[in-house]
Amino acid sequence: MTKLTFIGAGSTIFMRNIVGDMLHFEALRDATIALMDIDADRLAESAAVARKMIATMGAGARVETYTDQRRALEGADFVATAFQIGGYEPCTVTDFELPKRFGLRQTIADTLGVGGIMRGLRTVPHLWSVAQDIEAVCPDALLMQYVNPMAINTWALAERFPHIKQVGLCHSVQNTVQELAHDLDLAESDIRYKVAGVNHVAFFLRLEDAQGRDLYPALRRGYQGGTLPKPPLLMPRCGNKVRYEVMEHLGYFCTESSEHLAEYVPWFIKDGRDDLIEGFGIPLDEYPKRCVEQRAEWAAQAKALNAAAEIDVPKSHEFAAEMMNAIVTGQAYTAYGNLPNTGQIPQLPLGAAVETPCLVDMNGVQPSVVTDIPPQLIALMRSQINVQELTVRALLDEEPEHLYHAAMMDPHTAAELDLRQIRSLITDMLVAHGDWIPEWARKRKAA
Repeated sequence: MTKLTFIGAGSTIFMRNIVGDMLHFEALRDATIALMDIDADRLAESAAVARKMIATMGAGARVETYTDQRRALEGADFVATAFQIGGYEPCTVTDFELPKRFGLRQTIADTLGVGGIMRGLRTVPHLWSVAQDIEAVCPDALLMQYVNPMAINTWALAERFPHIKQVGLCHSVQNTVQELAHDLDLAESDIRYKVAGVNHVAFFLRLEDAQGRDLYPALRRGYQGGTLPKPPLLMPRCGNKVRYEVMEHLGYFCTESSEHLAEYVPWFIKDGRDDLIEGFGIPLDEYPKRCVEQRAEWAAQAKALNAAAEIDVPKSHEFAAEMMNAIVTGQAYTAYGNLPNTGQIPQLPLGAAVETPCLVDMNGVQPSVVTDIPPQLIALMRSQINVQELTVRALLDEEPEHLYHAAMMDPHTAAELDLRQIRSLITDMLVAHGDWIPEWARKRKAA
């Protein structure tokens, strides 16, 4: 029997997607599902939901619960991680409120920039603890890593634990295909594409309909004519103009949402330019608003799911279960995975975490090689990699100065703050995060 260990299983709704997807595959319907979380109450809620899904689907899967990480991992074939170190309060609040005192505004702050650097500093040490336990009790398991900042996490895991089988998974490609289908009045299944880059800053290098016709001219006509983007499908509060504007100037469509992309680049969130904020519909402080809403929504959903006699088990568009099925059965599947660059994107630095199409079968996760990324896109990706690499180096070498350097190289931060402001901000962030970050990171220099 196959065993999946889910670290952070108190994330009931995400657990529901991954475990529910497994039950759609004959080869996984009798799996052992080990749910692990440090919050016993949320863990019990998730276990109850998982068992009801299994009963609804008439599957033979077995659910186990653990608050001890290593015990949960014993004998696992697959491991999924979905946790947030420091939570919305206090850490996400700090990541937003403190930078605002310096005049630095953010939208999501979980991938790049000051917020992404701090989240990486909080998250990577725990991912290393997961990898250490995997090495000890299930060394052949595949770690499917869903935690942000994806690229920093994937890179740091590979550097410290190079023998662990791991892949970073995201849903930005699938979500973007859904939005593009919505804008172009097409079925998702009728869109053909090739994507490559770094997580959240990857681009659709090819975008065609089922007959092989290039879809980019329609996107450009719609944007130039004011009919695109349509009101967004997935995030009604967040318009999609930033991605269209970047496409207009760089030629290609980005995989991550406009609210994310706006803070990865220096062009949209600028002091004294409220016209940009308003004109492009940039949702400042979007993630804190989303956290508050989602916490209430998820609590209500979890309560409703626990009260229900049966639970509907629709299949999501996450990659994890598809990949598990492909590895167990040998039925090949293509997923977009984040892996250390061993040459699959030769235009980007070796070792950096890159996202490309990956063949998944009994041989594991095998990235395809992409050699035709236009130079302007490569240049943008390198601006992201600079921040990622310095954050990873800070973690590996336990060198606080590199945290300052990472923030100095961040495109958005550098466009808003000078060097002394950045140093003061990072110093204050390290103080504010206290015990949520490693002790070495608190040995900072004065501004």
